[in-house]
Amino acid sequence: MKRILDCSASDFRALDRESLKQSILAAEGRTVVAETIVVAPPLYPDVTNGEIVKAFGADLLLLNMLDVFAPVVVGLDHARVPADGGDHSSPVPVLKRLTGLPVGVNLEPVAAQSDALEQLEAIAEGRTATPRALAQAKALGCDFVCLTGNPKTGVTNAQIERAIGDAREYFGGLVIAGKMHSSGTRDAAPGDAAVRFAQAGADVLLLPAPGTVPGVREDDLAHTIARVKQAGALVLAAIGTSQEGADEATVREIALSAKRAGADMLHIGDCGFTGIAVPENIMALSIAIRGRRHTYIRMARSAVR
Repeated sequence: MKRILDCSASDFRALDRESLKQSILAAEGRTVVAETIVVAPPLYPDVTNGEIVKAFGADLLLLNMLDVFAPVVVGLDHARVPADGGDHSSPVPVLKRLTGLPVGVNLEPVAAQSDALEQLEAIAEGRTATPRALAQAKALGCDFVCLTGNPKTGVTNAQIERAIGDAREYFGGLVIAGKMHSSGTRDAAPGDAAVRFAQAGADVLLLPAPGTVPGVREDDLAHTIARVKQAGALVLAAIGTSQEGADEATVREIALSAKRAGADMLHIGDCGFTGIAVPENIMALSIAIRGRRHTYIRMARSAVR
C-alpha cells in the first residue's frame, strides 16, 4: 500500500475501501478532494471539469448532482474517447480512465420531514441515498460515496446516520458522511453527531472547514476531530460555501487552519464558477497543505501510468 501522494492510476485501480482509507491516512493531511457539478457545462468545452481539477492538483474527484439511474456528465463525449475494451456504458469508468483518479458521487439522505430554514427543493431518486441508489452507484463503478446535502434539499443528521448503514450494506466502498452547511434545515453541521456517524460505520467524517460556516472555529474543529479519530474514522474538512471562488489567500488560510485542526483530507467545492472551483484555488490549496513538489507531481502524472 502506498500513501495517496505516491499513487498513480494503476495503484488506484488496485485499492479497495480499506487500502484507500489507509493510503489517505498515510499521507498525513495532504489529500485534496475536488467536487464538480456534472450537469453544468464544463469551464472549457474541450475537456471535462473532472480533467481540469485533476490538472490543478486533485487526488479524488467527487461528482455532484449525478443521477445514478440516468448518469450524464456534461462535456463528456464517449464517442471521442478511444475505446480500451473497458466499460463505457457509465461515465464513471470513462472519467476514471481520463483522469487516473478515484471517482465518487454525492448521494443525499433527504428527510421526509425536516425543520426547514427555507423553501426546499425536491430531487430525483437517483441523487438520494436510498438502498437502490447506493447499489447503483456501486454498479456504475464509483470508488466512494459521499452522504451529504446540497443547499435546499432537507438533509438531516438523523437521515445521514441511517444512510451510513445502508451504504455499508449496498455500496461497500469508502463511505464519507456529514454536512458542509445546513442543507436548508435547522439541523446544523454535525458536532456530536460526527461521533455517531463514525460509530455507525462511516470511514470519513465530513465537517465544515474553519471559517466556512458561522461559528466553526479551529479549536472546536480540532476537538471534534480528536473524538472522531478515537472512533476510528478519518476527517474531511470541506469548503462548501462558495468560498472556492474567493481569493487564493482566503483558500490558503482555510486549508492551513483545517490541517492544523487535524483534517486528513481537504475538500474544495464546485461553485467558484458554476460547476467547478476556481482552478487556481485548487492549486493554491494543494500547495498550502503539501508544497509544490507533491502538487506538481499530481498535476503532471499521466493517467496511463
